[in-house]
Amino acid sequence: MPQIPFEVHELTVGQLSARSGAAVSALHFYETKGLISSRRTSGNQRRYDRDALRRVAFIRAAQRVGIPLATIREALSELPDERTPNREDWARLSELWRGELDQRIEQLGRLRDHLDDCIGCGCLSLDSCVLSNPEDAVGRLGSGSRLLVERRRSTAGRSGD
Repeated sequence: MPQIPFEVHELTVGQLSARSGAAVSALHFYETKGLISSRRTSGNQRRYDRDALRRVAFIRAAQRVGIPLATIREALSELPDERTPNREDWARLSELWRGELDQRIEQLGRLRDHLDDCIGCGCLSLDSCVLSNPEDAVGRLGSGSRLLVERRRSTAGRSGD
């Protein structure tokens, strides 16, 4: 990993990419989403404050555990003066995100446990299909393509009005 001298306070997009491990395209994407910011030189080149390294590390760590970018952006925007997240910020946010992650883990466990039941059936309308009908929201209407049947009934009733 290339070292950047401490006296360097602004980084080019290439330096930020090399040091953070994020692709240049990812850094541009983060910037368009308001996760990081840069200033433009007179030659219209991006320059990032050195603390962008910590913000990118924060973003990538949150993404690795499955936090959506919109949630990350919201968390970063709540920091005073849009400062760089520190250890306390991560601890507070990770505690908030823990419940959401626990729910996802539980859901993935259910999907994993029922995956063998659905492979190859092709019907996608089982009475209790965890993959196509989570929590069996449509199963109580009967078996088969219930949404299509219900939609046809509702449009047939309107055409005779």
